[in-house]
Amino acid sequence: MNTNTKNGSLTTRARAVALAAGRGFVLALESLPGAVLGFTLSLVSIALIPIGVGLVTTPRVLTGVRAFADRRRVLAAKWGGVSIPSAYRPVPEDAKPWTRAYAMLRDPATWRDLRWLQVDMTAGFVTALLPAVVLFYPLEGFAVAAGLWRPLSDSGGYWYGFVHVTDQASALGAGVLAAAILALASPLAPRMLTTHFRLTRAVLGASESELAERVRVLTETRRDAVDTSAAELRRIERDLHDGAQARLVAMGMDLGTIEMLLDKDPAKAKQLLAQARQSSVDALGELRDLVRGIHPPVLAERGLGDAVRALALRLPLPTEVNVELGGRADAPVESAAYFAISEVLTNAVKHSGADRIWVDLHHREGMLRISVTDNGKGGAVIGSGSGLTGVERRLGTFDGVLAVSSPAGGPTMVTMEIPCELS
Repeated sequence: MNTNTKNGSLTTRARAVALAAGRGFVLALESLPGAVLGFTLSLVSIALIPIGVGLVTTPRVLTGVRAFADRRRVLAAKWGGVSIPSAYRPVPEDAKPWTRAYAMLRDPATWRDLRWLQVDMTAGFVTALLPAVVLFYPLEGFAVAAGLWRPLSDSGGYWYGFVHVTDQASALGAGVLAAAILALASPLAPRMLTTHFRLTRAVLGASESELAERVRVLTETRRDAVDTSAAELRRIERDLHDGAQARLVAMGMDLGTIEMLLDKDPAKAKQLLAQARQSSVDALGELRDLVRGIHPPVLAERGLGDAVRALALRLPLPTEVNVELGGRADAPVESAAYFAISEVLTNAVKHSGADRIWVDLHHREGMLRISVTDNGKGGAVIGSGSGLTGVERRLGTFDGVLAVSSPAGGPTMVTMEIPCELS
């Protein structure tokens, strides 16, 4: 029983060594050419930005670099148990190439990727190859001892490690050295592979300053969300006090007067009844508008796509809505997206001078993407006093991003993205 257990343990360790060697070899094969190609293309593309070509190529190249880095993150977690979180800022996919290039170059994670590529093509390549070397190099020593030394001796001998192989005796010495390497170094192969992934994490992982910046941004967006909620509550209170509540109070007074006039002046009572009925209709309409402003019933019942279509029908301009959503996002995300679209459409109607608007909603790769385009005069910017600033803050609460392309003379395209999953 003890012998079987020992044999099983040896077999398990041998498999772990062989697996680490194979994985290290695969990593080495892809790290050197991949890192060299990614780094070279990135440098060339960024250098071409001043002449305009790089504005088109840089987003594509950096997207490829991010995919290469993300694959290493997956392998680090799967093969080495090393977690390397992805910390890229969202980039609007439907924005203009120069907007995407600017957004990606402003992201500290982009420059961290470029630093990692340099490490991956040097120290990363070596640390990935080591697990394979400590397994395959002893196999070469055994082959030399088994007779491979004979054709090699024709050229003046062969050095295996520190053993100069010229005859069978020295070849056996090479075999002994190979056995020693296999016995002593091969069990370290899994640790060597883990070392490679830890080196990757040290370079590719987010720094403390970036994490602090991330916390700062999240704190600001949460504070903006609280301020927005407080302002919304004050608006609701004001609308109730000045609108529906005032009408209900007036209606109650009318009903009291009607009670006194029923016997004395039925005609006057009848007139006040009609007035009270109209007040109730007006109060009900105001309450419906208020509820729609808080959370439209169609949004809760039928989802974001139908809610935006209903919103478009109430606009004074022809608005085409295209929806490609395979499910529904969480209610807070739907609400934020709906009111962001509502604000953008309101701005377009009031300020753009457009005669047509297009709205497109779709979900791809874990991202809800919304674009609102009008054929107006352009000139929209995100800045102080702009309604787009409030939209940006609303989206920031959910790690969303806003991009605006609005050259003078138009058209204007506002692109919004919110990371989410659909149910």
